[in-house]
Amino acid sequence: MSAGRKYEGSAVALTGVLGAIAVIATVLLLAPTVIVIVLSFTNGFSLKFPPPGYSLRWYASLPDAFQLQYAALNSLKVACASTLLAVVLGVGAAMAIARSEKAMARVLDSFFMSPLILPALAFGLASLIYFSRIGIQLSLWTLVIGHTVVGVPYVIRTTVAALSQLPPALLESSASLGASRAYTFRRVTLPLIAPGVAAGAFICFMSSFDNVPVSLFLRDASTDMLPIRMWQDLEGRLDVSIAAVSTLMVLVTLVLMVVMERLAGISKRIR
Repeated sequence: MSAGRKYEGSAVALTGVLGAIAVIATVLLLAPTVIVIVLSFTNGFSLKFPPPGYSLRWYASLPDAFQLQYAALNSLKVACASTLLAVVLGVGAAMAIARSEKAMARVLDSFFMSPLILPALAFGLASLIYFSRIGIQLSLWTLVIGHTVVGVPYVIRTTVAALSQLPPALLESSASLGASRAYTFRRVTLPLIAPGVAAGAFICFMSSFDNVPVSLFLRDASTDMLPIRMWQDLEGRLDVSIAAVSTLMVLVTLVLMVVMERLAGISKRIR
């Protein structure tokens, strides 16, 4: 057998192995979601798979699930507020560290990324102790602060990537024409980095909306959050309506991802 045929045989085998791994990974990722979607249409009263029959009864019950609606509204409020704060703080931090060659910029970059590295449960517990020590009662605002800290790194990372693609000549030309730094940021920098900022804001919003570890420590009895409510309902009485809620969340997430892909090219921003 010639060396060329051996090489082609090895390449085909490698492609087959990689393809098999990709198929297995895809099945492992999609199978849990598919099972939940199928279970959401069961006509039974338990999370038994496969379902004994199919109906829309659990979707029809959602308008009367007032606790879930209240928790979903709280999660939406916290996600919107924390995303807004994360965008303001993240863009400011990205502007400061994106093109700086100083060692302090690298230190700050690592510091801002630390919430993604630290265990979320440890961060939630540390935040609870901190708020307790300084005398701040748990509320929606403590949740907003905690979620903002977790979401800022996403905005920084995508904004820094967008700033790195910004031609320096544009900023130099704006300055040479007498534009102030604020005017240059508003009319030149911000429009060009907007897709990167939007991608970070989207990831921040989604990570806040279904955040469990931080919400678990920073909520009180009056600030029920949707992921915590879903977990408690499943733990206490295996409520099948949770499968319907999960399916709706998957559907909304897919729609938002398609919208963000069209508007901001999110898949390119997070590579």
